[in-house]
Amino acid sequence: MRTLLEIGENVRLALAAVRSHVLRSGLTILGILVGVFSIILVMTAIRVLQTNLEKQMSQFGAHTFQIQRFPAIQVDGDADSWRKFARRKRFLMADARRLAQRASMAEAVSVVASIDVGEASSRYARTNPNIPASAVSPEAFVTRNLVVAEGRAIGDSDNDAARRVCVLGADLAKKLFPYGSALGDTVKYRGASYAVIGVLEAKGAIFGQSQDNFLAIPIETALDRYGRDLHLQIQVQSHDAASYDATVEHARGILRAIRKVEPGEDDDFEIVSNDSIVAQFRSLTENLRIGSAVVSSIALVAAGIGIMNIMLVSVTERTREIGIRRAIGAKKRNILAQFLCEAVVLSEIGGLLGVVLGIVAGNVLALAIKVPPIVPYDWALIGLGICSLVGIAFGTYPAWKAANLDPIESLRYE
Repeated sequence: MRTLLEIGENVRLALAAVRSHVLRSGLTILGILVGVFSIILVMTAIRVLQTNLEKQMSQFGAHTFQIQRFPAIQVDGDADSWRKFARRKRFLMADARRLAQRASMAEAVSVVASIDVGEASSRYARTNPNIPASAVSPEAFVTRNLVVAEGRAIGDSDNDAARRVCVLGADLAKKLFPYGSALGDTVKYRGASYAVIGVLEAKGAIFGQSQDNFLAIPIETALDRYGRDLHLQIQVQSHDAASYDATVEHARGILRAIRKVEPGEDDDFEIVSNDSIVAQFRSLTENLRIGSAVVSSIALVAAGIGIMNIMLVSVTERTREIGIRRAIGAKKRNILAQFLCEAVVLSEIGGLLGVVLGIVAGNVLALAIKVPPIVPYDWALIGLGICSLVGIAFGTYPAWKAANLDPIESLRYE
């Protein structure tokens, strides 16, 4: 209890000292604020992007992974590395069929391909030339978690007969058919007309971009119209989370056999999942985190030197006060605790302001891309902890100097 009272008294004295020298204290606090602000800003912005990526990324359904020719994110810009991927064999429909026949552990195996980006039109409206079209096999509605809100999904008969039918994303359906249902009507895309057989449930936006502004046609229709050079991707869904890893390895082994990859050689394909994309995102932002930490460390060291300087000045100015306190019974440890507490309070004020401003500024990004704001409590606590360490590290010498002043000489000081 006595210790708590002493700490409370020291904090009160520290705040009084800050108020008595507002400008000097403010400049010192500013240095701490800048250091903490920079790291909290970066970490909040990264956390906003990462959390949104993890929660809203829905290009795959539950327990689904994708097998493709190229990596999901190409980090290495080396030309030789890229040529290695380009030399890989394309995936064929036959590969997907053989995998589907042999992958006994899989719930569903589908084929998807990005076709083009262009203008879509109906008899009512016309879009900008930024509408992506996808080619999908019927199983893709399972593996991609595509839920039909109106009409029906693409079926086996549509795909086998290469019918010119399509399913619209919710936003595209509203744009092209603002006055009623799109079902049974026709959409024109890249010079071809497609009968609308279904409209999907809305998925919302990711990073501020709509996930519902697209159309999907049967994969065989796309191959007939656009040729056999489409970059096919195979999506595989496991039965449940428990069998996911085993299904990945099962599919990998089957594909290595289908593509005649020799034992000991690297896979000539990439396996991409939600987890792998998040891991790549973390890898991409690692340098940003390190850079932010370095800049913040420099700022905090400079601010710590400022704290040491202001505390040394404060010790000099309050030499007589120290002498009086010693004369009426204060011990060295009381003087040491008082000045050390003042250094920590200065540092924590700057740290608290830096955390608050960093979180607010970082969440400006969340507002810009229309995602929920994030409060990184862990980094806020780390930031405040670092501030305490800075206050202790750079306030120890001035506090020690104050505690070791000669009481008699201090009383004589003018």
